[in-house]
Amino acid sequence: MTVFEPLREQLTDAARAFGGDAVAGILTGIVDDVDRALAEKLEIFPVCHHSPASAMAMARRLRDKRPSVIYLELCEDLAPLLAELRNCRLPVALQAFASRVEGFPAAWAPLSVVAPITEASAEYQAIAYALDTPGVEIVLVDRSTDHVFQWEPRDDAAPGAAPASGDGGEPEEALHGDAVGIEIGELRPGFAELEEHLLRHGKVRHWSEWWDQYVEQPLAGADYATYRQVMVLIGSLFRRLRPPDASRRDRDEDRERYMWTRMREHLAATGADPADCLYVCGAFHAASRVEQFGLASDAEPFEITPRTETRWQYGLIPSSHSAIEAQFGLAPGSVSIAAATWEKAVKRSGVKPFRLSGQAGKAPRGPKAPTAKDEPDADRLSGFLSGPPALDGLDEAELLGWCVDIVRLARRNGYLASTADAIAVFETSVLLAGMRGRARPTPYDFQDAAVTCIEKDRVPGRRDVARLCEILLGGDRIGAVGYDALPPLARDVHDRLQPLGLDLQKRTVQRALLDLHAEPDLLPCSELLWILRRLLPDGAVRPIMGSRELGDRPIQESWDLAIGRHQRALVELGYEGVSVEQVLEQRLRRAAWGPDASAVKALEAVEYAILYLGGGRFADELGARAVELLAAERTVDEAPEVVRRIRRLLAHYRASEPALPRWCQAFVVEGYAHYCTLLPTAFADEAGGVRQVAAMLGFLFGMESLALSLGCDHAQLELAVRQSHPEAPAKVALLWAAKAQLGLMTRDELRARCDELLANPLVVPSFPLYMSGFVQALDPAPALAPLVVEAMSKAFGRLPDAVLLPWLPNLVATLREHARELVPTLVREAARTFPASLPALDAWTPPWESAAAPAPSALPAASGPVADLLAAHPMTCDAVAGLLGHPVEWDGPAGAADGEVRGLLESHPQAAEAVAGLLAQAGAASR
Repeated sequence: MTVFEPLREQLTDAARAFGGDAVAGILTGIVDDVDRALAEKLEIFPVCHHSPASAMAMARRLRDKRPSVIYLELCEDLAPLLAELRNCRLPVALQAFASRVEGFPAAWAPLSVVAPITEASAEYQAIAYALDTPGVEIVLVDRSTDHVFQWEPRDDAAPGAAPASGDGGEPEEALHGDAVGIEIGELRPGFAELEEHLLRHGKVRHWSEWWDQYVEQPLAGADYATYRQVMVLIGSLFRRLRPPDASRRDRDEDRERYMWTRMREHLAATGADPADCLYVCGAFHAASRVEQFGLASDAEPFEITPRTETRWQYGLIPSSHSAIEAQFGLAPGSVSIAAATWEKAVKRSGVKPFRLSGQAGKAPRGPKAPTAKDEPDADRLSGFLSGPPALDGLDEAELLGWCVDIVRLARRNGYLASTADAIAVFETSVLLAGMRGRARPTPYDFQDAAVTCIEKDRVPGRRDVARLCEILLGGDRIGAVGYDALPPLARDVHDRLQPLGLDLQKRTVQRALLDLHAEPDLLPCSELLWILRRLLPDGAVRPIMGSRELGDRPIQESWDLAIGRHQRALVELGYEGVSVEQVLEQRLRRAAWGPDASAVKALEAVEYAILYLGGGRFADELGARAVELLAAERTVDEAPEVVRRIRRLLAHYRASEPALPRWCQAFVVEGYAHYCTLLPTAFADEAGGVRQVAAMLGFLFGMESLALSLGCDHAQLELAVRQSHPEAPAKVALLWAAKAQLGLMTRDELRARCDELLANPLVVPSFPLYMSGFVQALDPAPALAPLVVEAMSKAFGRLPDAVLLPWLPNLVATLREHARELVPTLVREAARTFPASLPALDAWTPPWESAAAPAPSALPAASGPVADLLAAHPMTCDAVAGLLGHPVEWDGPAGAADGEVRGLLESHPQAAEAVAGLLAQAGAASR
């Protein structure tokens, strides 16, 4: 007969009277689970994650029992990180990260596991006790992070919780990213109906409030035996009232088999006495019914599969209360309230908690409590379940302090709050607590009262009253990883940015001013900041002034730095390499050789390699890869971006190198042949865009001279243009422009075709598409800009208003869609062609109209002996002209044409005589 036999009989009789045998079986099974856990030779300490009551009970038990070995439910491969906690400011999270996966679906990458640690948690008390007490060993016995993903179902979606939204929520809620959270002792009903029933009858809003009211507060001052029995009872209840989810149940039972197997192996290897050991696990696992449970079990050890080839990286990342709440589905503010409850309990109880030596921050202190003696376990459940809860009296001083402080915070945030509101909040808090059966208002009652009394109809500032209450009751504490606990890459970044004179551990945004002309020693800092901008998320490193492009020489730069706020991203960057340059090189290499690599990505990698890594051999390697990818492409969708990037790279090499690299020459040769081959298909493809075809022609015409010097044949381009037969109007216009550029069509022929388009009423509605093709042609054939202006001007001048007004919006929309970047070129040409003032416009004649009807000019009259001879004997010329069928008109004799001139000179000889005198003097002087 066990100590719980009277309780078992009492519950059995009550269950049969009210619920039948099914309920009786559940209730007696709960008592059996408690009896089994307490009877185990290895002491089991049940906990709930981030529970102040668990932390208090842990601190008491560790000082009473002084165990030499602590088995902790935490991933066993995270053990090396525990010593680094003393270099951090809690809360932080232990993290395992893998960017490349082996043995897992590729869609899961990258893999990440985090285990948050707060000061108000039982696991932190156990870790601090073990690390700072000589001769104490802490052993992590839960499955490794590799097994966490091995046991996940293999579907397309990545395992774990959904990532926190970075768009609508606070940034602190996304500190864990999309990592899988590992928590010690998750206690929550599995049935939604059960949770709803508890919330309704408990007169609370959410599960965190129910737990605080009915578990945390009663157990905060309870003795160890009562705490232990109640926690196992709750874990057993939620375990038995759980949906029949086979995969989840099997996974939890495998975890329990795994932990008991690891503890047996350790005890066998070290010979430790189980009486000096303590097994810290979740209350859910303390009520385990697996066959490997207990040291006396004779079941076969659980077979632990080997780990995969995935290389895991380990480190610490900053965490926060809001990040823990978002990841584990807790109510907003519940972890902050738990932290405040922990500090209050420490001061009230006098228990001295354990704290890692050298850790930042101050530990809560209280009066020294008397040392409790370790008594044998007795039935504490009967009294706890049958007796009324111990109700704390109203602490008026505490509640008044809350009311005054919330009014002060509200006024700072724009609310019109006053002393009357503080009184109203106090009275409403007491009223709500009484309505809910509480003698003392809880923080949740106070929060409801503050929202009711202060927040009227709108939120004047950025924070509402509920958020202000969370700040008042503890706030969203955000942890930080110390310098010594950072990976080598993060420490290297801090060291290299030290000349800026900024504290990069701060979470505030700091402004860095770099005058590179006056202080050239800051140039390495500038280069590092540009690399970090490429690698870190937006907002971590943001340039205010300055740019980094090919050919630029920085003079002055201004930066907004928030590296401390994005410490998690910097830590995860350290998992990929030992320096930011190595990480950038690896990422560029993956981009160029990845499964979705393209010529554009390879050229982009070349540009980044030149900008950030100095170019050289690595840039040449990436360029050679770009040539391979271009030759393998079968579409021209990325042709505009390819042309834009290769032009920029060629301009850079021509300005900075004595000769083009071999890969550039190979790219031009390969691109010339590649685009000549695809040009007819691109013209005929209805799905292909006119912009892509224009980019191909821009590459062929713009780099033709270089391609021909490298051995290409101009006949390839001419044949490709001749073989192109497009049907789309824009591509037809683009083909005409290409033929005009090659000399296969004259300007007059092209002008005549444009006039035919305007003269055909069936084609006029499609004329904007032709114009978009002509505008796109300005890239491969910029000399056609005057002709395009002429065609558009003729359209505006000749089309009647009934046709032009409906047609004009279509023209604007077409040009905006297909030729947005080339319209400025067209506008500049129009500004050069048209007069700049209205008076000049009235007398202005378009150049194409004057060129179309040139004024007749008289042929110059022939003179000389030959002309005189032919004029004296015209018969021969007349005969030849008659044979050719051409009429001949003879001018009068030269003498007749000069008669008036001679008469003028004879009437006024003075000018001629003066000229003759000057010539005579010049001749005498020369002799």
